[in-house]
Amino acid sequence: MQPLALKDILYALLFVADAPLSLEQLCAATNAPAEAVERALCELQAELAAQGAVQLKQLAGGYQLATKPEYAPYIARLLNPPPKRLSRAALETLAIVAYEQPVTQARIDALRGVDSSHTVRQLLERGLIQEVGRKDAPGKPVLYGTTQQFLQYFGLNSLEELPERPSVEG
Repeated sequence: MQPLALKDILYALLFVADAPLSLEQLCAATNAPAEAVERALCELQAELAAQGAVQLKQLAGGYQLATKPEYAPYIARLLNPPPKRLSRAALETLAIVAYEQPVTQARIDALRGVDSSHTVRQLLERGLIQEVGRKDAPGKPVLYGTTQQFLQYFGLNSLEELPERPSVEG
């Protein structure tokens, strides 16, 4: 088996690092002199610049692998997917929780006229509502309220910024 090339060892080290690695760290990890490490880093940098989506950057007093700028839109799409839209049922349920909080599942169901347990579960999973306590009633039903994430989602600073509660005429 052939000995591993210093350039490939450096590539592997930089690949797994979550922060820039200094020349000293690379020398210590490879047991190689600084001149050899610098030469191998230059080779790696030139090789990566010539092809592929990854580049070797020198920053914060060290070296780090990074994607080339032209790939940023694709990476942003992966890491920041567009938020999923809320269904009509979710919006109705969320409005009830926002205006009635703290509110029980039974009250939500009564106002909507349908079983909302699935929708409540979805809103809990998305972090838009949370359990805020238990009602002092038989069975001690869970009380729900909105979260900070709810405020962020709708661009509100506080619940006082909610629109005027619509009047319901029966």
